[in-house]
Order: sequence, then structure tokens, then C-alpha cells
Amino acid sequence: MTIRHIVFWKLSALTPRKKAADAAEIVASLEALVGVVPEIRALTVGPDVAGDDNWDVALILDVDDLEALERYQKNPEHKKAGAFIRTVVTDRLAVDLQVD
Repeated sequence: MTIRHIVFWKLSALTPRKKAADAAEIVASLEALVGVVPEIRALTVGPDVAGDDNWDVALILDVDDLEALERYQKNPEHKKAGAFIRTVVTDRLAVDLQVD
């Protein structure tokens, strides 16, 4: 079984420059978890490129099972990334899917 964890964030920044900087920092902080958090099987993260009313940043993360997702979420390095993210977002949307 694989669990796909999908998260979207709305950034709080009001200017395009600050929004881009915050998105880049989110991307860097989450990409840095690859190879550090052993539960991560695949990770894709990036800013929205279409604009309009879309969410600003998205994460797609694959782990082996729900237990692995729980370990990922409790990992101290993940918690550090999450602490920064919470300072620059106004909203978060998440869903966890079983993909096989």
C-alpha cells in the first residue's frame, strides 16, 4: 500500500516578490527532507505557475503506509519545516489517499 499525502498552502505575503521568496523557502525546506526522513518514498513540491485563484504552493508526498505517514509527521526535521511554513501561510488544505 502507498499513501499519497497532498497539501496545498495559501501564502500570507501581499507582494509577488515576498510570495515568491516564501514559496522558494517552503520548497527548499521540504526538499531538504529527502534523504533525511527515511519514510519519504517520493516528494514533489513547488509553487503554482498558473496564478488566479489557485493555491500558492503544493506538496505531493508518497510513503509506504499510514504508520510511515505518522512517523514522517512526527520527525523533528519535518516539524522544523512545518514551523517555518506556519509563519508564512494563511490556509492549508490536505488529503491522504491510498494509491495502490
